[in-house]
Amino acid sequence: MGSLGFSLSMIASLSPTLTDSRLVSSVGCISTIVAPSLSSISVVYSPVTKRRARNSGLRYSAASPSMETTADSDVSVVSPATSKKVLVPIGYGTEEIEAVVLVDVLRRAGAEVIVASVEQKLEVEASSGTKLLADVLISKCAEQVFDLVALPGGMPGAVRLRDCGILEKIMKRQVEDKRLYGAISMAPAITLLPWGLLTRKKTTGHPAFFGKLPTFWAVKTNIQISGELTTSRGPGTSFQFALSLVKQLFGESTAMSVQELLLLRDGYQNPKNEEFNSMDWSLNHTPRVLIPVANGSEGVEVVTIADVLRRAKVDVTVASVERSLRITASQSTKIITDKLIGEAAESSYDLLILPGGLAGSERLQKSIILKKLLKEQQETGRIYGATSTSSTVLRKHGLLKEKKTVVYPSDTDGPMNDQMIEGTEVVIDGNVITSLGLATVTNFSLAIVSKLFGYGRARSVSEGLVHEYRGNLTPF
Repeated sequence: MGSLGFSLSMIASLSPTLTDSRLVSSVGCISTIVAPSLSSISVVYSPVTKRRARNSGLRYSAASPSMETTADSDVSVVSPATSKKVLVPIGYGTEEIEAVVLVDVLRRAGAEVIVASVEQKLEVEASSGTKLLADVLISKCAEQVFDLVALPGGMPGAVRLRDCGILEKIMKRQVEDKRLYGAISMAPAITLLPWGLLTRKKTTGHPAFFGKLPTFWAVKTNIQISGELTTSRGPGTSFQFALSLVKQLFGESTAMSVQELLLLRDGYQNPKNEEFNSMDWSLNHTPRVLIPVANGSEGVEVVTIADVLRRAKVDVTVASVERSLRITASQSTKIITDKLIGEAAESSYDLLILPGGLAGSERLQKSIILKKLLKEQQETGRIYGATSTSSTVLRKHGLLKEKKTVVYPSDTDGPMNDQMIEGTEVVIDGNVITSLGLATVTNFSLAIVSKLFGYGRARSVSEGLVHEYRGNLTPF
């Protein structure tokens, strides 16, 4: 994608669920009552974590910061010696992948991350339709001091952030005090530039908005650090962006530890994917996809799968197996689902995908309604799959018999068989798809798009994400 001008049609393609008329509206920020603040967690290395790093081909160092499995996630939290306070503001139309990855990665590193809404309520609908729940309203943060303020992009999210007077004052004070600040995707051009915070700063951003950046200072790199400012290009570079901020806050050792936990390898954008018993997934109607979630599900996986599939014009329903629409995902990310599983079960779906997360997977496995849906999916020959730890749910329900799957690192603790394919990030066997999840979940989602619509659609979606996708499934 080259340097393009700012247009409403472009924004509509980048934010599929938001209309042009909604783009141009914006509101101020108001004060109200707020939720309690968050705190960081201190933990230690567990043997399982060491095995995960070793078995997934990742570098493990005994000198790395301490970590262990947390209550709401099967992936660990790093706790550095000194905690850092981080603000991640969100608004209507914020890009959900960018926001959730920022929060997730920084919390894994041990930062105290406050998600603040610039709207008049805590619930915020993101650019592709995911509903996020902020910790506080931005007014609560007006007088606080932050080690880092990081802005996600998305449209009209970047506009909503720009038009929030309280956030503008917070950010300008951040710059004056020479503390860290960052922005990704549309936020450098749409939010920071009007505030005058890009002066004499080398900056990058989303290719569709690159032409709005100061020409002499604009650079086409995934990550650009210029003094206290860090900028990045889009959803596909979110992990790199967040890890760069972790490195600046906590040092390289912590950043490397978190990178290993996320299964983020060198060359991760060109993974080894394999397909067995190839079959046609194409449909003569808009595909309907169900993503069941529970407390403890991996927030990054839930949001990424939904976002990528919605960009491809898939009808996605995120359903809670809990008694409430509200889900507290891994790393305390709060998501408002579309339906309860009981209501969702009244319809049929072309594809049913289980996101991972140790605590979430255990709760998914206990859902009687979900078990029935999965059995029906198998008996009717429709497509189903899972990421990371939720492959265990499928296996325990007898849905992976004679099906080849990826090997999630923790699976190596148990007996291996010739159906488990090591060294791959995505495996498709007929109508079943599995993935390692976490940082590999974008490729997993794009593999689904490619099977449903063809490589061309997947490539188009990946360009909007600023993610290199080569569709390199190896057939057998």
